Formats: sequence, structure tokens, C-alpha cells
Amino acid sequence: MKIFQCGNCSHPLFFENAYCEKCGRTVGYNNTKMIMNTFPFSNGKLLSDRDQEHFRFCKNQEHKVCNWLIEAESPHEYCVACSLNRTTPDISDKTNHEKWQKLEVAKHRLVYQLQKIGLTVESKLTSDEGLCFDFLPRKNEGKAMTGHANGVITILLNEADSVLREQIRRDMSEPYRTLIGHFRHEVGHYYWDRLIATDAIVLERFRDAFGDEREDYGEALKTYYANGAPQNWRFNFISKYATSHPWEDWAESWAHYLHIMDTAETAYFYGLKVDPVRGFSGMDGTISFDPYEVESFSEIIETCIPVLFAVNSINRSMGIPDAYPFVVKNAVKNKMAFIHDLLMKVKREI
Repeated sequence: MKIFQCGNCSHPLFFENAYCEKCGRTVGYNNTKMIMNTFPFSNGKLLSDRDQEHFRFCKNQEHKVCNWLIEAESPHEYCVACSLNRTTPDISDKTNHEKWQKLEVAKHRLVYQLQKIGLTVESKLTSDEGLCFDFLPRKNEGKAMTGHANGVITILLNEADSVLREQIRRDMSEPYRTLIGHFRHEVGHYYWDRLIATDAIVLERFRDAFGDEREDYGEALKTYYANGAPQNWRFNFISKYATSHPWEDWAESWAHYLHIMDTAETAYFYGLKVDPVRGFSGMDGTISFDPYEVESFSEIIETCIPVLFAVNSINRSMGIPDAYPFVVKNAVKNKMAFIHDLLMKVKREI
């Protein structure tokens, strides 16, 4: 993610900041300009320091789960990200509220990235072709599972419980399980419907890269859960679960593509580079570009991998797990390149 700054004192801000920690000004995210607006709060009105424009906060700001802005004249109560919510938990339960806050952080970061890519983000509550989220608490879970169906993404509230999430990760032998990972994976299914299923030419290219999605999905999952992934899965897939069906291979590859693009953007804005001491050739990498503006995914991944390796090494020095515990083989790079080429084409057509 890019670096944000206070419009009053230029102090750096995190994406989730509600106020500047240096000067104390109220801050909010302007998704139209992709900047943090800052302003003194007076008489219930927000007047931007930068351009003297009037705003108000998304209605969910009162629940401390959103810091996004809405133009003062807008008829909408909710921001673009919060307008995607169809079901939210009962926040009279404090633990539900804390989990919802974590879910919203991940979802808002997802929406930022989708807009940075140039994808259309619209609510299913106002458009049949749109997207929406159901955040289900434990008592209402029943047989519900985190997943996607016809534009509705369900995220179980327990995924925001770090202890339970770690337990599930271990039980399923997963190297990585995060909230942002869930959001990125499930939204991949949604955009498969939007970008691939409706285009015969793209669909054939998809089948060449990922396999034939007409294979029975339910039976494929049964086979996967009964037998697991093939021994040589690492050469062609980013994860074990990706081997279960072409749709899951797409969603897993899509999620990891978004992981890498977000990492590359962050590294670019912070000026990160890897330049090892002499004798360690092939490990240098400098991300000197905004990855969302680069046509070649090969250029992005080849400069990002050394940065990821360095970050993993730092984590190991601190005794904590790798930030990115995956090896991206050539077959997986090609799948991500397919995704990147597709999205660059969408962006050019906007």
C-alpha cells in the first residue's frame, strides 16, 4: 500500500488512522483521490485542509470500524467499502465488535487494492451483478462456511479470532492463513464470474492455464479431502488447496497475485531494496516502480522475490514465521502473469 501523509503537518499516516498522531488533526480516507484528508472537526462538519472541500464520515465510523469519507452532498450513508455489507454481527456482544473491526480492516484494504487495479466495485444490494459480504457470528454459523456464491461472500466471524485461526491453520496443515488472505481468495471467485465466465476467448485461455473448470466441483473437493494433494504439487500450484479444482487454483493464484502486488507497492513507496554484500549474487532487487503501472508481471515478480526473501529472513531473526512462506515456481508465475495481463487489459479499456 502507498504511504499516506497528514495534510496539515505531513506526518506519515497508516491507512486505518482516525487522527494524526503528531498534530492531532482528524483524518479520513478519500477513496476517490486515494489520499488521507485531514481537517479540524467543527460543528459536525469536516473541511479538508488540502482543498477546502466538505466531507462527512461513513455511518460505520460511529462503530469505529471505518474511517472512509463521503462527500458532504452525497445521498449515501455508507462508503463504497461499507456499502458492500449485507450482514453484520450483533455488536452488543463486545467480542463480536472486536472481530468485526478486524474484518473491516481486511475488507477495506481489499477494496483499496481492487480500486487501485481499476476494477469495478459495486454493491449487490443495488445491482444484481454486484458483490456483498455476510459476516456470520458463531451462534448463526450452522452449516455456513467461509466462501463465495453468486456474488455473496461469507466470512465466518471466528476467522477474526487469531487463536482459533491458528488452530485451524495447524489442523489443515496450511503454511499461511490470514483474514486478508480469505478476502482476496473469495473475491477471486467473484471476479472469475465477471472477467472469465462471460468471455469465450478468455475462458479458453483460462482452461489452457488452469485446467477445465467443467470438472465436477463437488466431486473434485471430495477427492481432494480424501486423498490430499499430489506429491509434486509444488511445481504447478501455489498451494495444496489449489490442486483441488481449476476454480480453486484460480482463486488461490489470484489471492497470491494480490499479495505480491500489495507487497511490491508497499516496497516501492518505502524505497525498499535488497542489495546484499559482495559474494551473494542473484539476490538483489529494487522495486523502482508502481507495480500497478507495469505491463510485465515478470518484471514485478523477479524484483519482488528478493524483497520477500529478505523480509522472511528478518522474521526468522525475530523468531516469528515467514511473512510469505511460499516458493513461486515458473508454472505459478505463468498463472499470475495471466491474471496480470487480464487486469491490465481491463484497466486499458476503462
